[in-house]
Amino acid sequence: MSSFQPQIYCSNLTCATPLNDFGSSVCKNCQNPLVYRYLWAVGKAVLQIPADSQVCGRYVVKAPQVWLDTQPGLQPDFPTVELPDALLPYLYLYAYRLHIPEVHGLCTEIGDRPTDEIFLLENVPLDKQGNLLPAIAQSWSQATAARQVYWLWQLLQLWSPLAEQGVSASLLAADNIRVEGWRVRLCQLFIDEALFATEDEAALEVPMLGLADLANVWLGWIDQAKPEIAEPLQKLCREMHEEEAEIGAIAAQLNQLLLEQTAQLPLRLQIASATDPGPQQGHNEDTCYPDGTKTNDQVFPRLVAVCDGIGGHEGGEVASQLAVQSLKLQIQALLTEVATADSIVPPEVVAEQIEAIVRVMNDMISAQNDMQGREARRRMGTTLVMALQLPQQVLLSTGQVAENSHELYLVNVGDSRAYWLTPRYCHQLTVDDDVAAREVRMGRSLYREALKRPDSGSLIQALGTRDSEFLRPSIQRFLLEEDGILLLCSDGLSDNGWVESSWLDIMGEVFRGKKLLSEAAQAWVDLANQNNGHDNVSVVLLDCHVSTPLPDVSFPGVRSSLNSDWSESSRGLLQEAGTGEERGDDQIGAGKKTKKWLWIGLILATLLIGSGFAIWSQVYPGSQPRPEQRTPKS
Repeated sequence: MSSFQPQIYCSNLTCATPLNDFGSSVCKNCQNPLVYRYLWAVGKAVLQIPADSQVCGRYVVKAPQVWLDTQPGLQPDFPTVELPDALLPYLYLYAYRLHIPEVHGLCTEIGDRPTDEIFLLENVPLDKQGNLLPAIAQSWSQATAARQVYWLWQLLQLWSPLAEQGVSASLLAADNIRVEGWRVRLCQLFIDEALFATEDEAALEVPMLGLADLANVWLGWIDQAKPEIAEPLQKLCREMHEEEAEIGAIAAQLNQLLLEQTAQLPLRLQIASATDPGPQQGHNEDTCYPDGTKTNDQVFPRLVAVCDGIGGHEGGEVASQLAVQSLKLQIQALLTEVATADSIVPPEVVAEQIEAIVRVMNDMISAQNDMQGREARRRMGTTLVMALQLPQQVLLSTGQVAENSHELYLVNVGDSRAYWLTPRYCHQLTVDDDVAAREVRMGRSLYREALKRPDSGSLIQALGTRDSEFLRPSIQRFLLEEDGILLLCSDGLSDNGWVESSWLDIMGEVFRGKKLLSEAAQAWVDLANQNNGHDNVSVVLLDCHVSTPLPDVSFPGVRSSLNSDWSESSRGLLQEAGTGEERGDDQIGAGKKTKKWLWIGLILATLLIGSGFAIWSQVYPGSQPRPEQRTPKS
């Protein structure tokens, strides 16, 4: 180890002179943007390494546990035999990467001494300069009442999955809990057994951590809670100390308090969308909702969706269109049911109903495949990423009724993605259903190692390719309590990290009120065509404004570049299905209700009557609480 002024290597491995001075933003030789990747080091020896030391020939210690990778273009070291037990909880909890860091790789030596005790985490709560984001205790007193409860809600939702992996102690170390706007983030995971470790290895039985332990941590913050929530939170913590306390009952009370706070905020929604076949494709298999024209649909503006069809000229575009049409009808029924409910519909019940809707969509496409005799790779299918803003009425403690609970349900199947954008950060909200993510979730590989597989990006599930019993949609709930823009997109845009690297360039003027949302949607499409170009691209932007009292809904117009014909084989699929009509216009989703959709309506009506509407009455009365975030299982 030695102390020195670090230099940053260009991540372009073909660069002839890759060394650059620390602080430079682009490579002086090839003008490639320089990557400053700060990692969180975990291991017994970490705190003994002084600042400014170089470790493993590439990492520079900037602060305790904060290491800078000076050669970000190189792969880290991976386990050579089997994964250490300490890494497995991170892998099994990969679906919760919004809150939990990921394993980047290992540090295999300190100086001249080999070691297997240090591993490095990425996706950690550090800013671009490698500084820790504020601890929840630091930000607590400045947060709104809605945000204070929202932070606690996220911690409670993490309790059960972390307890299953024996790492719930991670939620009891206050300094380990960091916040970035609305989001709670953990620096690392702590093994529960470590809390009770003694010098005597012949140990006593490790006591199980419980809700009372979590309540003890919360009580340290609640003294500075906003007056309107302080007493209910104290009461809740007392109940968490009771021996018979159950997490479902606690969650129901916390959810009620959370919705009472968020429902008092104003909410305005604006939508823009754009889609394009791309410079290398002759037809567009993507479908988005809204599709680029003004609409009178009853689900507008509560529903947004992007579907990326699979099947090429064999009908991927048909599958994506079927999915969106089915989704609109079923979501309309769900909104009607929720609007007439006598009380707040719990999130686990809403998630049950949305999951049933997705299964109906899947079975409709699958049935068409079966009817056409399509097998294996010839089966048409589609990815799905959708968001539903559910406007539940909430009875406030004052006796007034607020009209909108500000809940946003996010669903994904496949590798179309959702991002939350504000002037300060870009959060990827979804996890791709691909081979690389599957290998991590099953505890078989680190993510960066799994990416080396030739099939790493292959999908493990999509709508319509298999029966719904094999489908595992991911369903999450968020609360809209800050101004932000939800971006949904197909992988024609998200490939190669263009959203993460360009979000502020494209959205900055929108946040400053100098660019229309529709212009930003088209700018995303143009960026994808210029820099990816290999695929269709679709983007839907949902602008959620809560900071000032504005009209509930406004629609400034959406923009679309749908300009390609359906393939002949896809037209044939529609004809075979019984339309008897040729497509008269060359714009997919132009809003004209042609006869070709009559058969779809008939099929959907049958499905909805037979299963969709019945699901609600079956699920709601006897539903048992389920984890709020469902993750695909392979």
